[in-house]
Amino acid sequence: MIHFIRFESAEAVAEDAARRIRDAAGRAIDARGRFLCVLAGGRTPLAAYERLVHGSEDWARWHLFLGDERCLPPEDPDRNSRAIALALTERVAIPPDNLHWIPAELGAESAADRYDTLIADRIPFDLILLGMGEDGHTASLFPGHAISTDVRAAPVHEAPKPPPDRVTLTPLALAAAPERLILVTGAGKREALAAWRRGADLPVARVAALGRTDVLMDPDAAGD
Repeated sequence: MIHFIRFESAEAVAEDAARRIRDAAGRAIDARGRFLCVLAGGRTPLAAYERLVHGSEDWARWHLFLGDERCLPPEDPDRNSRAIALALTERVAIPPDNLHWIPAELGAESAADRYDTLIADRIPFDLILLGMGEDGHTASLFPGHAISTDVRAAPVHEAPKPPPDRVTLTPLALAAAPERLILVTGAGKREALAAWRRGADLPVARVAALGRTDVLMDPDAAGD
């Protein structure tokens, strides 16, 4: 089931996303003693992570994963893992062994194989956080690209935005959670969001249809 929820601003989207992450962590830790969360890059997700820094979370029980990664050196500022480190993980006491990043510096095929093996023993996740691009992509699942159905992590080549080589979780992995949050902010997302809501066959629509998904929108993206 998909719920589209409109907020008064991008800041309110980030604030509510942070609250939902905290709540999911509390439920998972109470039930199983650990919290497994897939993170996204992007401006609004990063703003949500920054809001987590000031909480008193049980960080030793958090395990973080990525929905996708760019094939760049580990310290490249365009890496999702690097951006998340600056926003969150270098500012709180999450053990390094709990950061399960995609080794995309190894190249798309090798990194995808390794990540597929790594997450196989760890799914289901407790929460999956995603964004949406202006073309309706999510993670690194792009319109017009074949989507793997038999692996959990797949290489991506010739992405329509740089860098061309990436690694992404596939629907097989993105279905492996009781809930998904998709954050959509900014006027640049309005056309794709409207097309999705009209029933367009976009990657983000396919992922959202995998199970319970809440879509948090700001007015610029939601329009009228």
